[in-house]
Parts: sequence; C-alpha cells; structure tokens
Amino acid sequence: QVQLVESGGGLEQPGGSLRLSCAASGLPSRYYTMGWFRQAPGKEREFVAAITWNGGTTYYADSVKGRFTISRDNAKNTEALQMNSLKPEDTAVYYCAAKRAGASGDYYSKGSYAYWGRGTQVTVSS
Repeated sequence: QVQLVESGGGLEQPGGSLRLSCAASGLPSRYYTMGWFRQAPGKEREFVAAITWNGGTTYYADSVKGRFTISRDNAKNTEALQMNSLKPEDTAVYYCAAKRAGASGDYYSKGSYAYWGRGTQVTVSS
C-alpha cells in the first residue's frame, strides 16, 4: 500500500521560512516524479513544485519561483519543500504527490498524479 505522509507545516510570520517533508512508502519503484500542490480555502488545488525521479529536473509555479526549493533523497524515500520569504498568500494545505515516470499528463496537472498525501497546513500570518 502506497503512503505519502507530509510533515513540517505550521504557523509562520511573513518573510519567514518553513520546511515541509514527505515520507513515501510502498511505491512500486523509485521512478516517480514527486510534486507538491496546495489548496487554499475556496480555491482549486494548484501546482507548486515538482522534481523528476533522479532529481535532475525541477519545476516551479511562477508564484513560488526563487522562494521555494524542492529536493528529494531517494535513499530515504523522502522529498522536501524549503519555503523561504513566505507570504500570506502562501497560506494553504500543502499536499505531497507522486506521478509515475513516463505516465501521461503534465507535471503541473493534479490529474497526472496517482498518489497523494493527506496534506499539512501552512499558515503565514503576523
């Protein structure tokens, strides 16, 4: 059974930093693109960042480019999202997701991801 478990969310002031982690277990192989999505109240779930199975390529939404960094450790089956210069508009539930390498669909499309975590709340407020 595949499980993705997020951690590291919380309350942070504007301009601060948070680091989210995602622990994966049960994935059939290591050949998965890992992604982060977020969903704010009353809004659609949106793409934040993704990283290919070997960590060679990363993708970011324009809204987080230059502030967030995605990484992964295949030896530990984890991925992380370092979030710096946080803004109130970053407030959302953040979800970890896995997309099989070679599967159809774009990295930024939530429909392309087969597995999802339950999410972790990030609140940016003074």
